[in-house]
Amino acid sequence: MGATTPVIGRTVEVRVPATSANLGPGFDTLGLALSMYDELEVTAREPGVLEIEVSGSGADEIARDATNLVVRSIAHVFADAGIPLPGIRLVAVNGVPHGRGLGSSGAAVAAGVLAAQGLLAGVVELDDAALLRLATELEGHPDNVAPALFGGLTIAWTGERGPQHKKLLVHRGVSPLVLVPGYTMSTKAARSLQPPQVPSEDAVFNVSRSALLIAALTQSPDVLLDATDDRLHQGYRAPAMPETSRLVQALRAEGYAAVVSGAGPSVLVLCDGPGSRLEAARLADEITDTPWEHRSVAVDVRGGTVRERAEGSSSQS
Repeated sequence: MGATTPVIGRTVEVRVPATSANLGPGFDTLGLALSMYDELEVTAREPGVLEIEVSGSGADEIARDATNLVVRSIAHVFADAGIPLPGIRLVAVNGVPHGRGLGSSGAAVAAGVLAAQGLLAGVVELDDAALLRLATELEGHPDNVAPALFGGLTIAWTGERGPQHKKLLVHRGVSPLVLVPGYTMSTKAARSLQPPQVPSEDAVFNVSRSALLIAALTQSPDVLLDATDDRLHQGYRAPAMPETSRLVQALRAEGYAAVVSGAGPSVLVLCDGPGSRLEAARLADEITDTPWEHRSVAVDVRGGTVRERAEGSSSQS
């Protein structure tokens, strides 16, 4: 009996949320899960089989071979577990906008890791620490994969025990609005604009705002505007996405806690209620000639899920 025998024929359904990293001052540290989702169905087939169907955001640009990020993530987990990789049938419906600073690559990595967890259930057990480690090895840093895996507001860091995270519940008064433009932005290109060093006063400024942001998101939404101020990355990246920068500055001038979502070019507005969210969306239409898709979303508190689909039975984790 081969090592893949218990796995072949198993089908799992995976759902992972969009994420917004940084949230202004929390550069490469803070992330928020949002209620936009990639949904996937993954079936373990006979070795050598690879079938990929993708629809939704970014479908035309997504690889249909072994370089597909979800498939690579599944393969990484199987290799780490020392289990031969079975054939894969992947059907994905992408609801997370691609190339817009909303964690699409982190969602793909999280989806692949969770799919592998589901396929390997009963053969190899993967706990939260293992999931985060494996996802971070693929993504390079944990700020997007942590909220994609676990939901809510996450603080992520890497220490002697590898990548770690702390999940926090967001105050119910926080009402996120995502403004998505029609154009994309490369995370690599955005990062290339970062200077290797920053003034110490800017570092201190961001430390204070990051600490305040935790309080704002969990207890005191009334201080979100001050808490989302930043001096470490958004200003340096502004020349690459002038319309995004213009919108952020204009919204902030009107009292809205607007930030660049991840590496951009989407804008995340952390409003203090549904009414102010509607007003921020209206204002965004007046500020710029660039069309912005408005998405009124919730904070996803659950994170990624995997469910085995089998005849006569199902399980959820």
